[in-house]
Amino acid sequence: MKSIIKLRKIKKDDLKYFLKWWKDKDLIKLTSGIYEESDDILNGYFINFLKNSQNNHFIILHNNKVVGNISLTHKNTETVEMHIVIGEKEYQSKGYGTLAINQAVKKAFGKLEYQKIFIEVRSDNLRAIRVYEKCGFTKKGLKKYPDNKYQPLVLKMILQKVMCK
Repeated sequence: MKSIIKLRKIKKDDLKYFLKWWKDKDLIKLTSGIYEESDDILNGYFINFLKNSQNNHFIILHNNKVVGNISLTHKNTETVEMHIVIGEKEYQSKGYGTLAINQAVKKAFGKLEYQKIFIEVRSDNLRAIRVYEKCGFTKKGLKKYPDNKYQPLVLKMILQKVMCK
């Protein structure tokens, strides 16, 4: 695939994209499953993205067009959690997610110096699971969230930095 993508830090002007994606019921079904209509609540989520300096939230660009976002959420000094959404439907299932994940992995293991990346994915989101496996993530088991009626069970996948001895 010859397509090139870039990651850039999110900024205040990106709120419009997040509002669009967070209000897309089909897209939400693939992620958290929690649909929220209130712009005030969604604005609060977005402001928290911008405020937290330990986390790295990026917009995914293809030819300067915003196609999605990817985040590296700090868990501890060695571990980060990755989240990705290709929000623009015409860019889904075309390899942009794979390219973005590979760039984010390089950042996480390189400049950010993490040793492990994990992703939690809906166990029925087979398309996403295939992409994560293609990028080197391995299945580590199911994790239960009994209090979450939208996503009571997720598949945890992990990618570890390989160190030469």
